[in-house]
This record gives sequence, structure tokens and C-alpha cells, in this order.
Amino acid sequence: MHHAELEAMRYPIGRFQAPNPITDEDIHRSINAIATLPQELEKSVIHLQTAQLQTPYRPGGWTVQQVIHHLSDSHMQVYARFKLALTEDNPVVKPFAEDRWAALPDSTLVPIEASLALLHALHSRWVALMEAMLPEQWERTYFHPEHQQSFSLKWVACMYAWHGRHHLMHIVKLRERMGW
Repeated sequence: MHHAELEAMRYPIGRFQAPNPITDEDIHRSINAIATLPQELEKSVIHLQTAQLQTPYRPGGWTVQQVIHHLSDSHMQVYARFKLALTEDNPVVKPFAEDRWAALPDSTLVPIEASLALLHALHSRWVALMEAMLPEQWERTYFHPEHQQSFSLKWVACMYAWHGRHHLMHIVKLRERMGW
């Protein structure tokens, strides 16, 4: 397999590029993408059998099941980071080892329905929070020690709108390639 093919499998919608500047419309689009992700994920896995859910989305990649569980793990983290940034001044957040989390038993053994239900509830709360945020709150930040920089909540919203679609398209593109 060529490098370009692997890159397209790994980044089916391309790598994240934040709008510059980030406008109110960008924020609105991000909130909408986050709001609709749980339903879109459900559609992407409908009728998949156990063996299909255990299929990696690319060579060396996570299984469909691990992708779904990763989204709930990751989005729980970012929801907490939003709340920290809204209640503290530029708090330092704790990174997490995504690959190691994805290898834990709850990501490999628990049916995806648990994470889909979690994502519905989590995104409902997260979207309600974002829709109620004042313009100046979007400028609030948290500091990520792994990247050694602070990120504004408006940047984070754009990033996680991309993140959800990025992983959704891993599943959609796998289904297309496999004829599922």
C-alpha cells in the first residue's frame, strides 16, 4: 500500500486545520457537528456484525469498536476540559494515552451501545453548555502540557467537531471499501 493511500485512510477528511480567524459561524458549525455526531455514528454502524466491529479501519489501526469507545473517552475528556476552562484561569489539563486507553478491556470487550448511549448524553450536555456560552467565554483557555500551549475554547470546539467527523469517516470509508 502506498503512503498516499495510508494517509488517506488515516486522515479521510484531511488533517485538522483551524479556521483563522475563528468566526461565530465557525463556532455555530462546530456546535452543530458535535450535536449531530452521536446520530451519525449510530447510522455508520447500523447492521454491523461482531466480526465487522472487530475490523480495523486501516492496517495497524483501531477496530470500529475501539473507534466508538475512543470517541466517548476523548469527548468525556474535552467536556471536562471545557468546564475547567470556564471555571478556572487557564487550567493545566491532564493528557491521556489514547492508544493505551483503546487497548483496555472496556474498549475491547464492552458492546458499542454503551459508548453510543454515553455519547448521546454527553453531547446533549456539552452542546447545551456551548449554546449558553457568552462570546467572551469562547476566548477562555486551558493549557495542554503535551503541546506546551494554551488552547481557546473556540479552537477546541472546531478541533473536536473535526475529531468526531474524522473518526466517523474512518467507519464510513471502511464500509465503502468492504462493501458493507
